[in-house]
Amino acid sequence: MHALHAVIAVKSLDRAKSRLADRLRPEHRARLVLAMLADTVSAAVAVPRIASVTVVTPDPVVADLARTLGAVVHPEPRRVIDATDPDGLNTALTDAAAALRHRHGPVELLALQADLPALRPDELSDMLTTAPEGVRSVVVDHAGSGTAALVVRDTVAPLDPRFGPGSARRHIAAGAVDLHGDWPGLRLDVDTAEDLDRAVELGAGDSTGAVLHDIGWPIRVNERVRRVC
Repeated sequence: MHALHAVIAVKSLDRAKSRLADRLRPEHRARLVLAMLADTVSAAVAVPRIASVTVVTPDPVVADLARTLGAVVHPEPRRVIDATDPDGLNTALTDAAAALRHRHGPVELLALQADLPALRPDELSDMLTTAPEGVRSVVVDHAGSGTAALVVRDTVAPLDPRFGPGSARRHIAAGAVDLHGDWPGLRLDVDTAEDLDRAVELGAGDSTGAVLHDIGWPIRVNERVRRVC
């Protein structure tokens, strides 16, 4: 079995979760982004199949947090103006994936969203076992249009990320296998207040639950959060 390494891209905190702007102040959104990243990385590093987790970001606060969680930090590459990648997410993931293979040689790759607060290690482990060897696979998000995870179980094929609006369709059109499995936490990336409520119902990780309780999110999260184990 080949080694598999994960990559996660995170934007600057001052650009964090704009779709929650009507519910949360900027400083609360920044704290929430950090908390969701902490829960995502904590779940990923707890999976034995994952040899390392790399966080690519331009933000020093995000980088510091990633290091404390046991992740490797990769600096965000210089932005290239590209209408198909306006946030630079795909460029960042591609650059980090290339650096991983330069460092470790031929390895399998996993690109994860950074905002999966209800992710459980056993879900992630099961998904990686389900993903077929020799191909690129995707986990479509709970909304049915985005991509929660992109897996390349081929040690030489490029990551070829196509994240952004409608990314699931683009990944599948490019040949990725649509993985089917009962992984609600893995599929639940958070963009809206409804997504956040759903994550609480599933069982948000410790970091996210603590922040939501602290900022007074209107759900009794202290009774519903769970520990990542």
